[in-house]
Amino acid sequence: MSNNVVVAGVGMIPFKKPGQSGTYIEMGSEAARMALADAGIPYDLVQQAYVGYVYGDSCAGQAALYPVGLSQIPVVNVTNNCSTGSTALFLARQAVESGAVECAIALGFEQMQPGALKSHWDDRPAPLGPFLDITNAANPEAAAAGIPMALLQFGGAGKEHMEKYGTKMETFAAIRAKASRHAANNPLAIFRKVVTTEDVMADQMIWPGVMTRLMACPPTCGAAAAVICSEAFAKKHNIRTDVRILAQSMTTDSPKPFETRSMIEVVGSSMAKEAARQVYEKAGVSPSDIKVAEMHDCFAHNELLTYEALGFCPEGGAEKFVLDGDNTYGGKVVTNPSGGLLSKGHPLGATGLAQCYELTRQIRGTAEATQVDGVSLALQHNLGLGGACVVTLYGRG
Repeated sequence: MSNNVVVAGVGMIPFKKPGQSGTYIEMGSEAARMALADAGIPYDLVQQAYVGYVYGDSCAGQAALYPVGLSQIPVVNVTNNCSTGSTALFLARQAVESGAVECAIALGFEQMQPGALKSHWDDRPAPLGPFLDITNAANPEAAAAGIPMALLQFGGAGKEHMEKYGTKMETFAAIRAKASRHAANNPLAIFRKVVTTEDVMADQMIWPGVMTRLMACPPTCGAAAAVICSEAFAKKHNIRTDVRILAQSMTTDSPKPFETRSMIEVVGSSMAKEAARQVYEKAGVSPSDIKVAEMHDCFAHNELLTYEALGFCPEGGAEKFVLDGDNTYGGKVVTNPSGGLLSKGHPLGATGLAQCYELTRQIRGTAEATQVDGVSLALQHNLGLGGACVVTLYGRG
């Protein structure tokens, strides 16, 4: 059995800096209520819940949903690094599409701490251990200088692209400047100040010749949610059916990162390529059909790499794609109209569902100041190292 999957309702709260938000319980329950209100249904019609977060104790999902309702439905807690939110969405979609349930909610939240990401478990092997070995070997001087690991990984991938294709650091700065222009139109973004390419280049250098501080996304607190249902359920309950998930794929790592020891592979290039290939094939579309995309720009470097992985430009062609203005309004694909992780913020568990929120509104034509003209298809890319990549294609019902 395979049901058409409807995005019935979405909700997202404004993202905030650590210490300025409510608790994860407050944020999560508010986002869930917003999604239910958008769908126009009560919580007791939801049959399963999938709740994503990275930094939290077991059953935090129940804690966030209990204020919304105590209906005794299954609540599954999900963690998949930075792709956690879209993993929750993947599971909710899968449950509905398979016919296991008619309606499910995917919720993601994160109550983050200031500073670089870190593990809270230092008495056992790190899941990213093999990737860290490759990263340190590829960038020994930067590693010795104490550059945080996430910066080493994504900065190292950008550095590899620079060395392989002649990409300039200013191109990454231009991507960050573009993000700020888009975020200026998004009231839910954490950073709405417009910066120029020159501003980004003049900011604090955290890896000489590779990255300034503005090229990295900030730690952020926030929550977002989506109600997913079958078309039959939507019609039964008078729910709008104008946004559907047409195709979705989740991939994990291939042997390539370990065989090639390429930093571009370490940060998920092959995962993204394969997930996108599966989605395009299932939906019967090509990259040229996509006019708007929310992608995982945790660093400006990763957005550039993702242009190529999703097929928006050929390998080695990302710098031209940026310089030609093909990544913004008036170009080929409006990338991250929300401002992306760089300007909107990146509360890990919420990010994938915040992307869903933006693209659902784009398909509906209700994105207001961030609206892209003539949207009928919208692509989402959400990446977690270690690894998982989820690519989702939304379309009109």
